[in-house]
Amino acid sequence: MVQIKSPEQIAKMREAGLVVAAIHAATREAAVPGASTRDLDQVARKVLAEHDAKPNFLGYGGFPATICTSVNEVVVHGIPSDDVILKDGDIISIDCGAIIDGWHGDAAYTAFVGSGHSPELVELSRVTEESMWAGIAAMKQGNRLVDVSRAIETYIRRQPKPGGGKYGIIEDYGGHGIGTEMHMDPHLLNYVDRKRGKGPKLVPGFCLAIEPMVSLGTPRTEVLSDDWTVITTDGTWSSHWEHSVALTEQGPLVLTAPDGGKAKLAELGITAAPDPLA
Repeated sequence: MVQIKSPEQIAKMREAGLVVAAIHAATREAAVPGASTRDLDQVARKVLAEHDAKPNFLGYGGFPATICTSVNEVVVHGIPSDDVILKDGDIISIDCGAIIDGWHGDAAYTAFVGSGHSPELVELSRVTEESMWAGIAAMKQGNRLVDVSRAIETYIRRQPKPGGGKYGIIEDYGGHGIGTEMHMDPHLLNYVDRKRGKGPKLVPGFCLAIEPMVSLGTPRTEVLSDDWTVITTDGTWSSHWEHSVALTEQGPLVLTAPDGGKAKLAELGITAAPDPLA
């Protein structure tokens, strides 16, 4: 069952989303050469405490940390550690969430550590982020879930990969519904699988965490012995971007973006819904 939210509930999710945005800002500043991924986890814990919010990752299925820190070939679910020290030239995706009064926010971004990153890596992150926004732009009344998947896949497939070849759209992980739980129905693929059909119609109150994950090579992954860390099977580096989005009567509201998605959606010719907390 898809959980449909009232405007009041969406406002609560916006509160949680702004906490997530604050975590992103703080961890982005802290993701520098010499920092450990555990340091970033501590930064996130401090932000949560300052906003009187709860973490939704800590303890989820036994996950031992507040955020996921996925470096280079790690696609998702990297566990923060004192032993993982960021180096100049690394890329890291930071995935985190927050709970306010029982309502969840969840978002991820890819950051460049230090300098000297190749155009191939810069383009990888750009393509992944822009495919997320293509998916967000497809959150329109009357569309179906598959239209979001199609928008993400179409954007990625149309981008030329520096050096040739194709980007790998990660197959085993995708987006999801969000609300009173972090992961809810429906599951959102980042590509079209005709066997799954069109999926539910998008109506006001429909909330999704849209999160493409893209590699420089294979779409396939494996899980390491810690039962969490997901890496590409060929060792190629990957990017991960995510926002939680609510569809309202006035259009999409990007719950985890500081401006509600207003500026970026305007570039795409779409008017973002008014911010209920403004």
